[in-house]
Amino acid sequence: MADKIRRLKSDEFPLAVEWAALEGWNPGKYDADVFFNTDTDGFWGAFDKQGMAAVISSVQYSSDFGFVGFYICRKDRRGTGLGYKLWQTALENSVGKTIGLDGVIDQQDNYRKSGFEFVHRNIRFGGVVEANSPAPDDLFTLLIDDIAVVDAFEQTCNLFAESRIEFLRGWIGNENHTALALKGPMGLRGYGVIRPCEDGHKVGPLFAANSEDAQTLFGALLQSRKDQSGKVYLDVPEPNQAALDLVKNHKMTAEFETARMYKGPIPSLNLDMTFGISSFELG
Repeated sequence: MADKIRRLKSDEFPLAVEWAALEGWNPGKYDADVFFNTDTDGFWGAFDKQGMAAVISSVQYSSDFGFVGFYICRKDRRGTGLGYKLWQTALENSVGKTIGLDGVIDQQDNYRKSGFEFVHRNIRFGGVVEANSPAPDDLFTLLIDDIAVVDAFEQTCNLFAESRIEFLRGWIGNENHTALALKGPMGLRGYGVIRPCEDGHKVGPLFAANSEDAQTLFGALLQSRKDQSGKVYLDVPEPNQAALDLVKNHKMTAEFETARMYKGPIPSLNLDMTFGISSFELG
């Protein structure tokens, strides 16, 4: 059987999430459906006689922006060129004027060869963090009916490169996630989401107007966990010094990092309000 490259079906994508867990990426327990439903045409697989041999995602948020992730090759097929063929297929079928990715640091040179430019590092911090912050009166739980408000907040404050209604529908609407926000004069002044993962919990995104609001949201999200004993992870953009101070104050330590890179016009994002990105896989 010759190698074949095609788009993945919904029942095939969970295997990609399993591979991500084996690679130590610690995906969320309910990521598969949310990610796949964001763009059902955005996930590709390479197949050989043993089944799926490589996988990549190329999620299109619009004709202006897409994001590449989940780039994994089965160990026995690494170094054979199959993964690169899959990479080329995903990029050739991407319609975005700009494509982003969070790649492992040692692959930066390879990404540059495909036209990607390094912008900044994202660092994953982890630790066992106690939650003891009192909840303010203007803190409230986000529901699926609030998606339009959240999307408007992200776009008005330049927190994400493009509107992402479908992603937010699954991210905020998932009953296993907790999404909290702070009221502001224009709707919101910050919000965050926490979700259970294979190991502990991840907070992401965490957007706030200042470090005090970020700390308030972070503490409230930690308090919402059913299991208070596990580790907590936050993926921080390195240029945000206030975010680095937040994780330092909670004695969280750096465990992993990625290179945020873009091909095409680089989005002008408000990293000062970005205390935690949503995910390394979908941006």
